[in-house]
Amino acid sequence: MTLEPVYEERVSSARTEALFVGLALLFLALFAARASVSGFGYLAAVLFVLFCFFLFYAINYRTLVIRISREALELRFGVFSWAVPRESIARGYPDDTTIWRVGGAGIHFTMIRRRYRVFFNFLEHPRVVLELTKARGFVRDVAFSTRRPDEVLDAVAVRARLGGRASPGR
Repeated sequence: MTLEPVYEERVSSARTEALFVGLALLFLALFAARASVSGFGYLAAVLFVLFCFFLFYAINYRTLVIRISREALELRFGVFSWAVPRESIARGYPDDTTIWRVGGAGIHFTMIRRRYRVFFNFLEHPRVVLELTKARGFVRDVAFSTRRPDEVLDAVAVRARLGGRASPGR
């Protein structure tokens, strides 16, 4: 779909990975303890499902790949991806939403300032927001973590023909 990237970045987070691995190990230990005492019952099954859930998170959310080409912005987080055609980007700006409001690391959907937003984020990196000219389903904004927000905004602005730099305001 995309040709030569104008900008490409691979973002990862030791803190986020440690959180998901820690939660997976916690639920594995709780599952093992429960199963050894009471056998494989309802609670043991729930603990095992939670272990599997966080193991998937630890594996899937290791690296966010950001690729900006002449045609689109593509975000890839493990098995999940999201592409935004360049003509669908109205403007971009640094995200000031707190991680507590977002709901943590990974992929999240939430309402921010009366606009439905998808987040591709880690715990420790800044994020940028891209407002879309036309909603994709309910989603009107796309936010994602990056180590180089200024470079991302510049690349998106040039590719989206926003006249240089993406607008810093809301």
